Amino acid sequence: MNKQSGIHYLREHREAGSSNPVPAQVVRIRDTVVAGLGDLLQGAFDAVDDSLFELANNARSNNEQNRYFEAMREIRIKRKGVERHFQNAVAQLFANPPRSGSVAAEESLAGQANSDSLSLVGDDDLEEQVALNAMISKSKVHFQGPLLQLQTRFSVVYPGASEEIPVNPMAPEHLCSAFVEAIQALEIQIRERLILLKQFDRYVVSNLGMLLDEANRILIQAGVIPNFRYHGKAGKQHSSSASGTAADQTAGDTASPAVDQQGHHEGAMFEQIRQMLARQRANAGIPPRASDPNVHVIGGAELASLLGSLPQQPPGEQVSGNLSSGKPVMVDLYEVVQQLLVQAGTTSDGKKPALNEMDEDLINLVSMLFEFILDDYNLSAPVQVLISRLQIPILKVVIKDKTFFSKATHPARRLLNSLARAGIGWSESDEKTRDKLYEQIHSVVARILNEFDGDVTLFETLGEEFEQFLARENRKSSLVEQRTRESERGRIKSQKAQETVDQLLQKKLARYKLQEPVRNILLNGWSRVMFLAYLRDDVEHRWLQTVRVVDDLIWCLHPHQDDEERDQWVRVVPGLLKSLRAGLEEVSYNSSKLDEMMSDLKHELTEAFRANALAEAMEDTPEPETDDDDAAGHQTAIQRQQELEDAAIAEYVAQIDAIEIGNWVEFNLVNGASFRCKLSAIIEEADCFVFVNRMGLKVIEKSRTDLAHEMRRGRLTVLEQGALIDRALDAVVGTLRSKAG
Repeated sequence: MNKQSGIHYLREHREAGSSNPVPAQVVRIRDTVVAGLGDLLQGAFDAVDDSLFELANNARSNNEQNRYFEAMREIRIKRKGVERHFQNAVAQLFANPPRSGSVAAEESLAGQANSDSLSLVGDDDLEEQVALNAMISKSKVHFQGPLLQLQTRFSVVYPGASEEIPVNPMAPEHLCSAFVEAIQALEIQIRERLILLKQFDRYVVSNLGMLLDEANRILIQAGVIPNFRYHGKAGKQHSSSASGTAADQTAGDTASPAVDQQGHHEGAMFEQIRQMLARQRANAGIPPRASDPNVHVIGGAELASLLGSLPQQPPGEQVSGNLSSGKPVMVDLYEVVQQLLVQAGTTSDGKKPALNEMDEDLINLVSMLFEFILDDYNLSAPVQVLISRLQIPILKVVIKDKTFFSKATHPARRLLNSLARAGIGWSESDEKTRDKLYEQIHSVVARILNEFDGDVTLFETLGEEFEQFLARENRKSSLVEQRTRESERGRIKSQKAQETVDQLLQKKLARYKLQEPVRNILLNGWSRVMFLAYLRDDVEHRWLQTVRVVDDLIWCLHPHQDDEERDQWVRVVPGLLKSLRAGLEEVSYNSSKLDEMMSDLKHELTEAFRANALAEAMEDTPEPETDDDDAAGHQTAIQRQQELEDAAIAEYVAQIDAIEIGNWVEFNLVNGASFRCKLSAIIEEADCFVFVNRMGLKVIEKSRTDLAHEMRRGRLTVLEQGALIDRALDAVVGTLRSKAG
């Protein structure tokens, strides 16, 4: 299957020249997907390089080792060409998407073609095709919903496509075929090709979900079937005409009735808040403004026009340069608006300007919203300061578009939620001048303060740009985090294996006085065999066998006088020596002296078999004498103290177990410093929780008990993950209820 790379690259450039124009809605998707797949593919190639190096390091012969090193060299030399070829091939899929029939018919024909053709290919091709088919089938099942939604939307966008002849450039079979075509230039054998496919599946295909979600989001924003709903395998898909703009739809690929339920929930909550504010006015004896003949009620366009003359920040609070300098300052929005009304003056008929109840409620609600934001512990201080600068712009938005509180998909609301969500992992100790996230949030806030003129579409534009930035950053950090997680799992498993081997050997050898050559073989040689067996036990199931070798060796070195035991000794020793030699050769233990060492071991075994006098030397070592009463009392005190500790942290252990992968926490150090990190992995066999920073790098690992103690001391806080505005509205409702008694 190996072919010369020149043929492929000539064809690649020829096809690129004859590409059809890509529909405008798809250009962004193509660029995002090509860049994202490029990042993921780099992670796959790095993993392949690591795998081949490890195989070469553990090779049993020079020929085998040279084979792996040659494969590493071949892949390293042609890697850039393969990556470029793959990305160009994916771009071609968007320019000339393969047409197909219905999904069911396509799968049926594919299955028939596979079964009919597999018998006609060679063994190597068969192995590769089986691996490819398994990869494609798994991804189709795992990403069934996003794939179906994307196929339906692409079939609307591309001319000539329809439900009967759908297209989907991002279908797993097309992406996998593009990769298989790209690696034809690699002159490597089938085993190395299978390693390459395995890492492609692990790093690229398994992470297609985020690219599918991003593609669906872009098409939703473009208004392409925004109300698509998908109900599992047995359900049906439904689409309805959009009753609003794309901005009214969800940003993610949820496509479920939850969107409508969320909107209804937000509207009901906003109405509940208004009713409670109205009751407060009634309890205070404030009459309706419309009934006062001396008042000119200002609202709607007139109030929006007045607010338009208001600077984005009050004169005393304007900040130049770094917007996050200083502390967040709460603006008295109601007082600011009242000053505007005073400046507007009385009307010609002598009436004083006043707000209507709806606008007054909105102003009060914006104030309560920012009170919550400025008290929100989950926001890091610099991000909190930046968001606090948006009080007056958000007030202008709310007065002009009153759906801010009643519609979760409002552009300004979504942007605030995105800024807060991104800033949850930003530590105050981070270097602002070097941090891209801080620069991006700072830029968004600065543009709102400088460019917002009442047109809410600015928030939509900034929201899209910020989400694209986050998507790029998340792609990079997710790759780093994945490698960090795998590295930690490997390290902890290795550590656990070494501890288990050491403890087992020390426990067994402590019972007997063995000759130094025997102890040396077990502690320095066979321990390596046991270590590898423990690591590979889930695949090779050799761990118990290596332990049995230790038990058999110790038993055989113990003199036996019983005829039955001596017969058993004769049966066991040949296999024991064979197993020991094979294991020690496998780990390349002192190969130059292995024959001599095995000869010494045979001598020790023979002497143990012949000399009954050795029985005295080989008997169990006496246990040191201890005062049983003192030991029991001491142990009881330790146990009592442990029971008290366990009882004290029991409730905190339950809270630790409630932390999910991906949740953010904050650690407070004894010196007063603090840092934020995300739970990346829970390694149960080692009782280890691994935390990483925003970049995916490990920052700390702790056991469940250690975390419970940290939480008990107030040094660990779990940060809330929910949307900022949603949490703020819940807090406002709670505050109003408490005021109402």
